[in-house]
Amino acid sequence: MSSKLESARNRHWEKTRNLTYVILALWVLFGIIIPYLAGPLNSFSFLGFPLGYWFCVQGSLLAFLAMIVYQNWQQDKIDAEFEAETGREVEQ
Repeated sequence: MSSKLESARNRHWEKTRNLTYVILALWVLFGIIIPYLAGPLNSFSFLGFPLGYWFCVQGSLLAFLAMIVYQNWQQDKIDAEFEAETGREVEQ
């Protein structure tokens, strides 16, 4: 395998890994940290619901949906960049 191809694969994996770390950190924030801190947020309301409850029920779902869309969009860009660099499709 050529060193150029190996270098491109390493950069592809590095970018993919970093994107995964960002998504995991956001998942922890919206899936664990915000629900854990929901009690103090309940002193505020949003659309008639306690804010902590709204974040846990609706906000987290919206955040997870946004993270899925963002990750797929970014991964497609990373894959396209790799394909343009090497002239080869990304191996699954």
